[in-house]
Amino acid sequence: MHHVIIGAGPVATNAIETIRQFDGGQSQITLISDEPAHSRMALPYWLSGQFPREHTSTGDDAYFRRLNVDARIGARAAALDPQARTVTLGDGSTLAFDDLLIATGASPLGLRVPGADLPGVQGLWTLGQTELLLNATAGLERPRVVMVGAGFIGFIMLNAMSKRGWTLTVIEREAHVLPRMLDEAGASLVESWLADRGVAVHANATVHAIAAADGGAKRVELDGGPSIECDAVVVATGIRPNLDLARAAGIETEQGILVNDRMQTNVPHVFAGGDCAQGPVMFSDRREIHPIQPTAVDHGRVAGANMAGHEVHYPGSLSMNILDVCGLQTASFGQWSDAQADAMTISNPSGRIYRKLLWTGDRITGAIFAGRANDMGMLTDVGMVKGFMQTGTRLGPWKEFLRENPFDVRRPYVACNVARRLVDSTLLGRPSKPRDFRAGGVEPKTTIGRPANPAPLPIPNGA
Repeated sequence: MHHVIIGAGPVATNAIETIRQFDGGQSQITLISDEPAHSRMALPYWLSGQFPREHTSTGDDAYFRRLNVDARIGARAAALDPQARTVTLGDGSTLAFDDLLIATGASPLGLRVPGADLPGVQGLWTLGQTELLLNATAGLERPRVVMVGAGFIGFIMLNAMSKRGWTLTVIEREAHVLPRMLDEAGASLVESWLADRGVAVHANATVHAIAAADGGAKRVELDGGPSIECDAVVVATGIRPNLDLARAAGIETEQGILVNDRMQTNVPHVFAGGDCAQGPVMFSDRREIHPIQPTAVDHGRVAGANMAGHEVHYPGSLSMNILDVCGLQTASFGQWSDAQADAMTISNPSGRIYRKLLWTGDRITGAIFAGRANDMGMLTDVGMVKGFMQTGTRLGPWKEFLRENPFDVRRPYVACNVARRLVDSTLLGRPSKPRDFRAGGVEPKTTIGRPANPAPLPIPNGA
């Protein structure tokens, strides 16, 4: 059996490891990628100086040799023939396959204004672009950076640059920042938080042009607004799935490559996953693209299991974004913008607290959080609400308990036995295993303490 995988992101590495868990190394695997295997989500940590470039790697030569993978790093897939089961590479050679996984990811959208091609105007999507910005700002005491686009990906990079103490300005054409993650009230809290930390935000603003200024600087001109002088411009205006290969091969696509709950395309021996795939989602019969790391990992594992001959069905991905905005924690899950849902909201802008739970009946189907770490992650409330959604738990009278006690998520979480339901659930019908790759071959060291016994929990009437 010969498996061919196009792409080297989390879909590919998780598919490879899953295939090997099932087949013990008996099949042939060929990986085709024009980039080294690395985590795009690790680029901000390199940008912020928290770790070196080498730690962005998710698979080196030794790793692929250990898993008996023919890793063709630097090669490019130029064409597919699903009927003949061949891949044509950029050099004209062909590879035959028994099944194929398309994990081509997504590419950043550009900025179509005069001056967008000037030196110092760039994206932050690749290893090379990250290195370019670090080199361009080296030697500057406090680089001035304008970020065009205030979405999730852009704000990950904004947080990294904030840690370096750079002078930052954000331009967003929508009415508020993080428009695909937060509602207006949640975004307002983020914008005031950024203003207090010296980050200028121009929402509802459009870049008209970018011009060269003295000393290698740039001048960003807003349509009907001010001009902003800076040392670098980072373009983060969104991404689009890489679909050219699939479309040219006649594989069915809409916004992404359409896949079923086994990650199969309309061609049963061709699979797809990650940012290029449009697949099953929770709380909906629609197929959607969720361009996030957890979905890519799940897609890779499900595709790998089915490619190895085991029938595994994906229950659907959960839309989720968790983001540190220069010290303010934000998160949204599920159908967070559902106007038909029953919404429970707490808003205290002066206290930096915003919470919104969206209900369909007695199930939580969406949520938004914004606040300081101690009000969110340190209390594990975000994870518990996510657990309610992942398990589809009916909360019954606990719904009214949360309406009256919105900061006491732990009681219904424990009473509804959500943790046990999560522990008993598996994606592949077997216990999960940690990734096989370790940067530099060094195993992580962790210490887990024993929690104190929780006090008995009062149960509301009818629970």
